[in-house]
Amino acid sequence: MSTIVVLVKNVPDTWSKRTLEDDFTLDREGVDRVLDEINEFAMEQALLLKEANPDAGYRVVALSAGPASGEEALRKALSMGADEAIQLSDDALAGSDLLGTAWALNNAVNTIPDVSLIVTGSASSDGSMGALPGVLAEYRQVPALTNLSSATISGDTITATRIDNHGTYELQASLPAVISVSDKAAKPRFPNFKGIMAAKKAEIKKITLAEIGVTPEQVGLAHAATAVTAAADRPERAQGDVIGASGAAAKIADYLAAENLI
Repeated sequence: MSTIVVLVKNVPDTWSKRTLEDDFTLDREGVDRVLDEINEFAMEQALLLKEANPDAGYRVVALSAGPASGEEALRKALSMGADEAIQLSDDALAGSDLLGTAWALNNAVNTIPDVSLIVTGSASSDGSMGALPGVLAEYRQVPALTNLSSATISGDTITATRIDNHGTYELQASLPAVISVSDKAAKPRFPNFKGIMAAKKAEIKKITLAEIGVTPEQVGLAHAATAVTAAADRPERAQGDVIGASGAAAKIADYLAAENLI
């Protein structure tokens, strides 16, 4: 039986007011936390791949790294249809940068047998970097297909489509691989009552850094390879440009071209 691992993240609700701590890390206390919306697209893609390949016997495992209080994301993934949930939780992870987080997740994946595919969202709402799939693929020395709108599996090959402002691309790679999906992918399903109740009772496997062979010196804020040195509030939204009748068509065309929209 092959495994599809979906990386999920418990993040502050985008409707909550988000602030930074003195060390420029995101204040995660006192705000509503939910499964990152882009991870719902990732979970939906994994479930579609499982359903489209019944002979492969795929199982879908949701994996999350974060504080012990972050079970909500995993239970939402279980309610959608994940077969199993694993939470990597360790105080030493706090403040980890992209490289440290990817290294910890890579080693956590290594504890899961027969992984054929890792599915992520294109970028988390609390970090918005979008680089983790590529870094994870580099650590694992497997192909990465990113920012996808759809994907299919045939045998040991994954074929995918990426749509962005530059056009539509058809991509292909051999398994195992890492993929990330955008919000142009299939709309996430709503969990049914049976799934919600089963998720509430499901056991979530807990693992620590020691159990996956990662030392505290490889992760955490104090050992991060990158650091935020300054931050500023987003400026108030300014009034947009007003285009008069004279030469309007040319100005609009120039703007759309500059934004890669035509």
